[in-house]
Amino acid sequence: MPAGRTVWLFDLDNTLHDASSSAFRLLDRSMSDYIQQTLAMTADEADRLRRHYWQRYGATLLGLVRHHGVKAPHFLDHTHRMPGLEGMLKGHPHDFAALRTLPGRKYILTNAPRAYTERVLRTLGIGHLFDGVITIEGMRMFGHWRPKPDTRMFRRLAAQLGVRPAQCVLVEDTLAHQKAARGLGFRTVWMQRWMKTNAHRPEVGVYLLRRPTYVCARITSLQQLRKRVRR
Repeated sequence: MPAGRTVWLFDLDNTLHDASSSAFRLLDRSMSDYIQQTLAMTADEADRLRRHYWQRYGATLLGLVRHHGVKAPHFLDHTHRMPGLEGMLKGHPHDFAALRTLPGRKYILTNAPRAYTERVLRTLGIGHLFDGVITIEGMRMFGHWRPKPDTRMFRRLAAQLGVRPAQCVLVEDTLAHQKAARGLGFRTVWMQRWMKTNAHRPEVGVYLLRRPTYVCARITSLQQLRKRVRR
């Protein structure tokens, strides 16, 4: 496959920057606070519900929308304000340098909202390296939210980009997203740079040296992409 025809789909948090040490700490707290206030729960009840919906649906938002009538734009706005975020963000310069020379089209594909995504990209100074940004607001189909790992969204995305699934490479830290994408024929790359400090994702405790059958390659740096992913 010619390198120019490859479409790279990069997750944002814990793939392009160290979200475990910044955004996730703030986000967990803001989501739990939102649930506590909106659903009149105790702090412990809210925290348990947040974790439960994340594990069940892959996104806390989906559980709140489906079972509690929460309005998604309201939830996304209030939980992603995160004052002081910019001062906590950090990525890796060598990763960003590798992105600049990576052949093919490059897109951000994140379950985060657009306002937050643009803040992160602006602070890291890497927004110009991508051909487009696809956030959760763009993952609605027929009135329903379809964030990662929804296979319907992955299938539609490839069609919108005008490529076959086999031309797409999903670079992610979350295994569930890779499993769904691989089932459609996407190639998948498991980014592990910040896995050990990630306190709340499903991959906690996973043996990092193993490679599930649906993962095409494991990396700890974006510099390894060109070597480990055949185009």
